[in-house]
Amino acid sequence: MGVRRLVGWSVSGIGAVAVVAAFALTAYPSNRLSDIHAEYVKYLSGKDTITAYIAYPERPTAAPGVIVIHEIFGVSDFVRQTTEQLAKDGFVAIAPDLLSRGGGTPAAGDSARQRIVALPPDQVTADLDATQAYLKTLKAVRGDAIGVIGFCWGGGQSFRYATNNSAVKAFVVCYGPSPRAEDIARIRAKGLGVYAENDARINAGLPDMAAAVKQAGKDYQYAIYPGVGHGFLRARDKPEVADSAWRNVIQFFRGQLEKK
Repeated sequence: MGVRRLVGWSVSGIGAVAVVAAFALTAYPSNRLSDIHAEYVKYLSGKDTITAYIAYPERPTAAPGVIVIHEIFGVSDFVRQTTEQLAKDGFVAIAPDLLSRGGGTPAAGDSARQRIVALPPDQVTADLDATQAYLKTLKAVRGDAIGVIGFCWGGGQSFRYATNNSAVKAFVVCYGPSPRAEDIARIRAKGLGVYAENDARINAGLPDMAAAVKQAGKDYQYAIYPGVGHGFLRARDKPEVADSAWRNVIQFFRGQLEKK
């Protein structure tokens, strides 16, 4: 595949690494819809109850849905704010607390990290499946247009979920690790990757991932954003870079989920 442009930035080939050399000095992406409704909901995953934070846009028609997979810190203020922002951008967004079985995200970050790294992968998949199933019960959601986004640990889970659920229509990976090369062949959705220049730990795996994506013939475009590190969408050390990256995320989701 040739060069693809994302808001003026060149990204070469399927999965090829591109250090973004320039970015638009813009304010936070303008929202078509500014009024939202947000609340906590509960639903079953097997015999267990999952708690999730959900946000709805105000719009006259059913909206695409986006599952938000939290960082290794669990459901934080950043995750809730991101869920709300997705609603402002026109999506019904839901962030499941993947620590629900143990009482939910603890106040102490260290405790959350210890519990999240111990989560069984199949349990995570089952809980994300339950979240997707819950979205499909909502009349305000287009059940045929559900995507997923994750950050850090959740970014890796977003990538992994795309290998496990062929019904996912689009996935976004924000500075998360890649799945095994042999699993990438199972992906059916188009994906978008958001990576940071100063994140050698994650970026070290990109060449092998890019080769696997190319070999499998999958559509996963990604960019490495300059002068920022891991977690830059949360840290916002360079808000103009974070805002521009978010603009690309929303453009991607609209392109994949809003088409009929």
